[in-house]
Amino acid sequence: MARRRDGRLGAGWILILIVLPFIAAVIALGIGRMSISPGEIINVLLIKLSGGHSDNQLIEKTVMNLRMPRILLAALAGSGLAVSGCAFQSLFANPLATPDTLGVASGASFGAALGILMGFDLIGIQIMALVMGGAAVTLTWLAGSGRDKGGLSYIVLSGIMMGSLFSALVSLVKYVADEESQLPAITYWLMGGLDKANYRTLLLGAPVIIAGIILFMLIRWRMNLLPLSDDEAKASGVDIRMLRAVTVVAATAVTASIVSMCGQVGWVGLLIPHMCRMLFGNNHLSLVPASVSLGAVFMIVTDTLARSISAAEIPVSILTAIIGAPVFIILMRRSGGWRI
Repeated sequence: MARRRDGRLGAGWILILIVLPFIAAVIALGIGRMSISPGEIINVLLIKLSGGHSDNQLIEKTVMNLRMPRILLAALAGSGLAVSGCAFQSLFANPLATPDTLGVASGASFGAALGILMGFDLIGIQIMALVMGGAAVTLTWLAGSGRDKGGLSYIVLSGIMMGSLFSALVSLVKYVADEESQLPAITYWLMGGLDKANYRTLLLGAPVIIAGIILFMLIRWRMNLLPLSDDEAKASGVDIRMLRAVTVVAATAVTASIVSMCGQVGWVGLLIPHMCRMLFGNNHLSLVPASVSLGAVFMIVTDTLARSISAAEIPVSILTAIIGAPVFIILMRRSGGWRI
């Protein structure tokens, strides 16, 4: 399918990008220690939508209570990380920018580790992660925006500094944590995993992620202006400073919400936007929706592998790195590099 000259997706691609996550989700719902056929899954979903109950309670509970929250979280996390990575790569005109460029993941990780150290429940840990992730980005912005001529480079440098600071604080928390109970919990949480997903945690984090994704979809035509200088952007009549601020706030909120629910998950925000650029080009009219769709598919597939390829579940961040690194190298060699 050829690309359209105006940068928009063709009807065929729109259909594929809408349907693909749903197909991946239905297949993932059937994979696990108890295999469930697609027909049984669709039957359970239709019955639940109509307000009834399935005759087979075991299948219903497995699909709706165990696997569905996890797959929803995987789809939201993949979409959110991919679109946040896409936004930051354009904002900083840097193909290596990730959702953690401003230190949000390190800050959220410190908040979660501190919450575990203080004995909070899952919701309390999630709130602490959200608060500290926002604090990290606020400190980054304040530290990097104090100069008139520094531009975005000072903010990137401040993000690196804040990331290192909060990583050191995480190490400090691990050092003082109880070796029998708290330290293993902190270590496992930092590896990233979706095994604790439930509707209660989704209720807190999902609205922020969904709102951020919708916002990026609405402003995606303006995101093409992000790599431009202030003078070039003024010619288009867009307030570039406001656009950058909105982009940073939305990407930060999305990333902090994801990290608060499933820990640090790397490579998604770096790999998926590059794959989408190879397929659809640099126009955000197609790049943003493609990142949302393929990010969701990637995380659903990766998490399904993490919980099914061995008896003991593998932290999802390990698999994203194992899959992401070689795929990224292959894409880089095939394309000869990327330009934002």
